[in-house]
Amino acid sequence: MNDRSSDGVSHKVSLRDRRYAIRFPFAADAEVLDLESGSRSDGVTSDISLGGCFVCTSKPLAVKSRARVTLKRKGECVEALAMVRIVKPRIGMGLEFLDIESSSNSILNRWLDQLRRER
Repeated sequence: MNDRSSDGVSHKVSLRDRRYAIRFPFAADAEVLDLESGSRSDGVTSDISLGGCFVCTSKPLAVKSRARVTLKRKGECVEALAMVRIVKPRIGMGLEFLDIESSSNSILNRWLDQLRRER
C-alpha cells in the first residue's frame, strides 16, 4: 500500500485504511474476557466482519488487550480469541479476531452471508 501522496508528503495510514473485510451492521450480545486480568466486559455489537467487530460497552478493555470474545444471537454462539485495536471512551471497543473456534467459523460465515444477501 502506498502511503505517500504525489507531492511527496508522508501521510499516516489510519486504522480505516488497513481494514481488509467489509463491515456490516449487526447486533449480537457480546461477552469479552480479558485473558490477562480476568476482567469481563459485556455489551452488544454494532457491526461485524470476517476480521472483527465493534462492541458497544461502558467498560471497554485497554488497547492491545487479548481477550476471549463470545457473541450470541438467536441461539447461536461464536467464540474467538481477539485483540482490542481501538477504544472509544463511553462508546466501546473495536476487536480484531485473531483465531476463531472451528465450530464457530461456519456460524460466523453464515451470519455474514445473510448480511451480504440483505444488502
